[in-house]
Amino acid sequence: MFEIKPFPELSWSVSRHKTLMDCPRKYAYDYYVSHNGWLRDADSLARHTYRLKKITNLEIHFGSLVHDVIYHVIQDYLKTDRIPSENALIERIRNQLNQGFIESTKKEHLWHDKPNRYTMLHEIYYSQHQQLPKEKIEKIKSRLDAAIVHFFKSRTFSDIQKKEKMQFIESEKFRFMTVGDVKIYVVMDFLYRDLKSDKWIIVDWKTGKASSEDRNQLALYALYVKQRFNIESLDQIVIRNEYLLEGTHQEYKLNEADLTNVQNLFGMSIQEMMKYLDDISKNQPMDLEHFPQYQEERKCSRCNYQELCFG
Repeated sequence: MFEIKPFPELSWSVSRHKTLMDCPRKYAYDYYVSHNGWLRDADSLARHTYRLKKITNLEIHFGSLVHDVIYHVIQDYLKTDRIPSENALIERIRNQLNQGFIESTKKEHLWHDKPNRYTMLHEIYYSQHQQLPKEKIEKIKSRLDAAIVHFFKSRTFSDIQKKEKMQFIESEKFRFMTVGDVKIYVVMDFLYRDLKSDKWIIVDWKTGKASSEDRNQLALYALYVKQRFNIESLDQIVIRNEYLLEGTHQEYKLNEADLTNVQNLFGMSIQEMMKYLDDISKNQPMDLEHFPQYQEERKCSRCNYQELCFG
């Protein structure tokens, strides 16, 4: 049974760590001030912060739609052997993008009441013109075509079609691992096992440019898979980024130092998070003013909480 608690559970993920490093004030809004903001009887600040938390931007919304479509294409293929056409998928995502724009501009009242069910684009919410920048629209159009074409040509999709040689792990089987009393959330895009080579392949679909953080994120996934499935050697694990814009993939061979580094990152990050707690046992945060507000024009202009920070 769902239990309403005054404070959220302390957990860890790569995205949570990154948020704290980028701006502690944004971290406070994301993980504490917005807590319980979905409840009808929540205080006005919690509800408003939760609403702002649910704002997305065009690039993130696009990436989410592509990931969702890829997931369903793979699941459907594994059950039926059917492969939809590129045009059908492009049209599906294009319609969803258009729907997101309509919800942001003409159905703001619905998003206001149920922000977890309707889309609000950052470019619309913080604009006086209710229009998307033309250059962004053109960029997303070109990304859409490239992402779908490259998905079908990807190394991973090629492997998926060799079903008799592969074992596919259901996504419901990986959610989090626990270190001490802290849950570490693991959100892998895809995991399968090559039965012939006895390799476990972890896949992360990327709809943006390559980042220096990509390897660390995959190392965390590898640590989870090694523990969850009792894999003896790291040589049995392959981590792969599929870069859908460029149509390339990058594979890494991990060693124990990689896993040690990600464990050290987790340890240092949790210690930093605990510095902002009044009561560690309850995960009760300090007052908001104790969370520094890092002001950097580029980051602040993209932040969901502009109006809370600057009015």
